[in-house]
Amino acid sequence: MPTASLIHLANGRQFPAIAGKSLLDCAAQAGLVLEHSCRNGRCGTCKTRVLQGQTEPLLPDQSLSPEQQAEGWVLSCAVQALGEVSLDAEDLGPLAELKLLTLPARIDSLEQPTPDVLRLVLRLPPNSGFRYLAGQYINIIGPQGIKRAYSLANAPRADGKLQLHIKKVAGGALSTYWFEQAKVGDLLRLEGPRGSFFLRDVAGMDLFLLATGTGFAPILALLEELAQRPAEAQPRSLAVYWGGRQAQDLYSDLPALPPHCPPLNFVPVLSRADESWGGERGHIQDALLRRNPSLTNAWVFACGSNAMIASAQKQLLAAGLSARRFCSDAFVAA
Repeated sequence: MPTASLIHLANGRQFPAIAGKSLLDCAAQAGLVLEHSCRNGRCGTCKTRVLQGQTEPLLPDQSLSPEQQAEGWVLSCAVQALGEVSLDAEDLGPLAELKLLTLPARIDSLEQPTPDVLRLVLRLPPNSGFRYLAGQYINIIGPQGIKRAYSLANAPRADGKLQLHIKKVAGGALSTYWFEQAKVGDLLRLEGPRGSFFLRDVAGMDLFLLATGTGFAPILALLEELAQRPAEAQPRSLAVYWGGRQAQDLYSDLPALPPHCPPLNFVPVLSRADESWGGERGHIQDALLRRNPSLTNAWVFACGSNAMIASAQKQLLAAGLSARRFCSDAFVAA
């Protein structure tokens, strides 16, 4: 029998290439997890560079520029291998230990910090077995079976409750339910955990957390996770950049971090502030770069609009950030 072609990763792992299956799905079938989020070619989270070999599209590529494609970048969720392939990517070991579950969940509490943002807490059945990493997201299956993705805004905690931050979307299929009909005690279903946005080994590094809008939710979860890590696992420095249009868009306080964490430098950034605003203006990635940070020993975690993610990645890599130290979760319209 002919030997199956292999897909090789930068950290020495390898797995069989299967005709008709994406690189991402081939890895999953072998028990490995690569960077990913939407799984449909739109968010760009699974972008990786082909070092050797050829691939063929399975899905339309909606996030790579012609320049990136010419440089050998592909979306692992959207292409299949044509023979032996080597990727400039590594598997994400901790994710392979998590089990995808579909569970009932009841609304435990609801509040609206702003007219356009809903903050709710879900309660799972006792001993549900649901495990996730801070920064991941879940799919909520609401009335009429409508499914939408929402990032978890808290790290795992003893009571197992899950917090979500939901942005009102004009004409959104679930927005009418969330903002006009949802009530404490409602029964929903969730599916998860999903995504590869989680805190890596950042010990001794400069850590930058970037968010726009409700992309702040998983950033809060990362900060909670960081607070639980011992002193020797802490970054050298910590900065959070949160962008909105107006001051009311920055709807949440930051968590208090314990003394063994580095001081948190919080930089709010507004793009449409009035003359009373004395803080940073424009885009968060520009606000970061205006401070001339050294990015050679840095990790960046960015969550929010697809436009922000794409621009931040391009600019920060040009400024010296390693491509492997930019982790993102782009919010794309359903």
